[in-house]
Amino acid sequence: MGSIKDAKRRREQKRRRRRIRRLIVIFGSLFICILLVLGVCGIVRKITAPAKKEPKKKTSSEPKIDTSKVKIKNLVINTGNKEKKDSASVTISSMGDCTMGTDESFNPATSFNAYYNMHGADYFLKNVRSILEKDDLSIVNFEGTLTKATQRANKKFAFKADPKYVDILTGSSVEAANIANNHSSDYGEESKTDTIKTLEDAKIASFGYEQVQLIDINGVKIGLTGIYELAEHLAVKQQVQENITALKEASADLIIVNFHWGMEKEYVPNDTQKTLAHLAVDEGADLVIGHHPHVLQGIEEYKGKYIAYSLGNFCFGGNSNPQDKDTMIFQQTFTFKKGKLTKDKKINIIPCSISSSSGLNDYCPTPLDGEEEQRVLDKIEQYSKQIQ
Repeated sequence: MGSIKDAKRRREQKRRRRRIRRLIVIFGSLFICILLVLGVCGIVRKITAPAKKEPKKKTSSEPKIDTSKVKIKNLVINTGNKEKKDSASVTISSMGDCTMGTDESFNPATSFNAYYNMHGADYFLKNVRSILEKDDLSIVNFEGTLTKATQRANKKFAFKADPKYVDILTGSSVEAANIANNHSSDYGEESKTDTIKTLEDAKIASFGYEQVQLIDINGVKIGLTGIYELAEHLAVKQQVQENITALKEASADLIIVNFHWGMEKEYVPNDTQKTLAHLAVDEGADLVIGHHPHVLQGIEEYKGKYIAYSLGNFCFGGNSNPQDKDTMIFQQTFTFKKGKLTKDKKINIIPCSISSSSGLNDYCPTPLDGEEEQRVLDKIEQYSKQIQ
């Protein structure tokens, strides 16, 4: 009996082991199948899923502007204004072409030099002196040379004055002069160098081409640059960018760009003028001033900044009796609050004639009044409406 029971027990144990093995095989197979299914699904997802975008590396959208060619000069002017920079204002007057001296072919009896010899330096700006003395900075386009050089350039008109004529500017509170124009080297490169030295010796800030000025007026840093467009036209875009960038890097609080551009005796700015003016503002200019046409052109407001396309002539020895004698002083007051320039748009247009006499040019710019003042204001408004 014992052996029978033992045999049954052994058979029962064998059956249990077989069942366990079957279960292990079944569950093992199921587990392997599940793993295979999951693996295949994962592979399919990887294949069909959209590729992840690599994070973009931060790169500058534009190449860095090289300002190594730009020369920055500094001048400090104290006007007696004791306001602090965090609540300050500066009034700037801009004027057009100032040609002091004469061309050697002009009639000596009616030339600018004849008037200097008769009346002296203080005569020429006597009628606008009180206006310029009240502002913080007066800027002219100095179109000519202050030199004793004798090698005249081979051109139709070449202007030269004795260096002592600089007293015309210093005696009437003119503090800055653009020299980027088509008469800055009328007597060779030497005459341009002489002019810059004469102006700077007289404490007048000269600027133009690759030379920019940073003028500190009671703590407000005003950047000045002058661009000569007539030879290169839109190719001067690079210089516009370089000069403005250099002034920003020098921490200018205010940037004023002077352009010598356009067509003579044209009352409406051309596309090149408008393109360059807008570029200057886009790059950081707070005011754009133009000259060369010898007549007034309109004023445009672009992105909250003013563009005076041409201020015409001013104290102009280049013609003893130009037909159009209208000109203006363009004034703008810039206000700073808490160290930042506000959007205050305080401008003042002062209509003038280049002469105190209507029948000739006596080289004595004079403010207009009454009907003549209104006539010029209407003229500027009309020209401004024509700017598209």
